[in-house]
Amino acid sequence: MSKKLSGLFIVLLISLVMSGCAGKSASSNNHVKIGVTGSDGQYWNIIKERAKEEGIDIELVEFSDYTLPNKALANGELDVNSFQHLAFLSQFIVENDVDIKPIGSTIVAPMGLYSEKFKTAEEIPANSTIAIPNDPANTGRGLKVLEKSGLIKLKDDAGLYPTPDDIVENPKNIEILTVVAQQTPRVLPDVAASIINSGIAGQAGLLLEDAIFHDDPHSEETRPYLNVFAVRSEDIDNETYKTIAKIYQEERVIEAVKEDSNGANVVVDIPVKELQSTLDELISDIKAGKD
Repeated sequence: MSKKLSGLFIVLLISLVMSGCAGKSASSNNHVKIGVTGSDGQYWNIIKERAKEEGIDIELVEFSDYTLPNKALANGELDVNSFQHLAFLSQFIVENDVDIKPIGSTIVAPMGLYSEKFKTAEEIPANSTIAIPNDPANTGRGLKVLEKSGLIKLKDDAGLYPTPDDIVENPKNIEILTVVAQQTPRVLPDVAASIINSGIAGQAGLLLEDAIFHDDPHSEETRPYLNVFAVRSEDIDNETYKTIAKIYQEERVIEAVKEDSNGANVVVDIPVKELQSTLDELISDIKAGKD
């Protein structure tokens, strides 16, 4: 009898140890560090609350420079980041030779032309200065916004990443001033107008309706500007990170994103395969342009 009891005790002890290990894995391993460039929105509070219900503890790590969250992710200082569109990510991947992949879509953030002095793009006078973000992806997008506004014309083959050197028509002799993206609202008093991403505009208290011109977030042309959750390639099948991406698509989060951005940001749900396909095409185009 004592041998049977001893055997039963050992079995129970092993079961308790195994269940304890399982419980430990489900909690301590589910602390997720997400890199962001703005964490003031109420939607992040909702995401964190919903994640807790799924046993996931989210820690937001805020950065003031667009290049840092990808470097931190690649170096293993972050688990996920959520701040960039595919065009920006593709440029970073090529320039830094890292393997970062999208694990879920978030929003399309319109890019607008803002001014404290003029109410339309047409009012901007000759020899004026316009500020645009200085990173390659947003420089290109900003120039395309200026082209759509009628202020400049770019080369037909300028591609997705034009630079000021690709301007072929500039009837008002507009001077392009490139600045760090986060500085684009701050230079408004010193320039005729500034190209500002809606996320940064919102942080600066600007509404999309304040823009004197902006691109169309629903256009196919904005597909490269889909914002994503990004991870290292080895984490692409991580179920915890996938869960966070799914939570972003829930109705409460979508409504909060709309409210936080005053209706400017559009939440999009694009399959990961399509995101990766778009990213691969962008990377291929960049490499082809460098050859």
